[in-house]
Amino acid sequence: MNTLQIQGGSGGKSGKMVTQSNKEFMFICFLVSLWYSSNIGVILLNKYLLSNYGFRFPIFLTMCHMAACAVFSYISIVFFKIVPQQMIKSRSQFLKIATLSIVFCGSVVGGNISLRYLAVSFNQAVGATTPFFTAVFAYFATLKREAWITYAALVPVVAGVVIASGGEPGFHLFGFIMCLSATAARAFKSVLQGILLSSEGEKLNSMNLLLYMSPIAVVLLLPAALIMEPNVIDVTLSLGKEHKFMGVLLFLNSATAYAANLTNFLVTKHTSALTLQVLGNAKGAVAVVISILIFRNPVTFIGMAGYTVTVMGVVAYGETKRRFR
Repeated sequence: MNTLQIQGGSGGKSGKMVTQSNKEFMFICFLVSLWYSSNIGVILLNKYLLSNYGFRFPIFLTMCHMAACAVFSYISIVFFKIVPQQMIKSRSQFLKIATLSIVFCGSVVGGNISLRYLAVSFNQAVGATTPFFTAVFAYFATLKREAWITYAALVPVVAGVVIASGGEPGFHLFGFIMCLSATAARAFKSVLQGILLSSEGEKLNSMNLLLYMSPIAVVLLLPAALIMEPNVIDVTLSLGKEHKFMGVLLFLNSATAYAANLTNFLVTKHTSALTLQVLGNAKGAVAVVISILIFRNPVTFIGMAGYTVTVMGVVAYGETKRRFR
């Protein structure tokens, strides 16, 4: 009798553990689907607005994204307590955050400008070279060397983009330069963040960092948009009259930009670094396929082969980084 009772109790606990594990798995799948939807959605909406819709103002669009991130970050942290609010403790820390915000602005603006001229598929191929730039900046900033095999894994990352560039039917030099610059700026920001906010007292999680960077970005981008895109207000109002959903589309695009940051933070929190890397690589491939289906941009075998080589190089780089720490 006692033995049966003990076994029954163990079975009940085991059943509860399985149920809990299933719930956690379902929750992570839900987060990943939101992460994919928001990340791919914002890229496709950016492309649609900047190339197909006649809204050719990447700086103003980036400012709208940053304004949405500032408002939604404040609401989610202060009111909904998604993460504990971390306060800025010194002028030095504020200046470091402002520096990161400038680099962040450059990265996002460059990426949005490139979408005016390049297909999303090629944009994603170039963006996949982020690990190469990260490794280069990390070496020059910290003089810390990785194992030689780690650097060897970066060769196909770069070679793939060279191959893809040669096979890209809609190759545009200025768009390519802007995309490459945006990718380099994104890598530089991650390295700079590790250096500037390295002390325990100054470290901020990504959501709090977004909370403080976004308003600074808006202050920087608003005058830049008005000076470099002087007719943005008139054209936006004109498009609003011509297309009744213009305002909704712009708001949805900006809200999706915040959702991409939020879901990236949550997926990072609930999965391992290796899982995140695999999911990130797959996300780029999914974005390429969906963009080709939606925008019908021509692709070649050489272009797709180049992108595949780049992704394989990124996977190899991540694996060597993990094994040869």
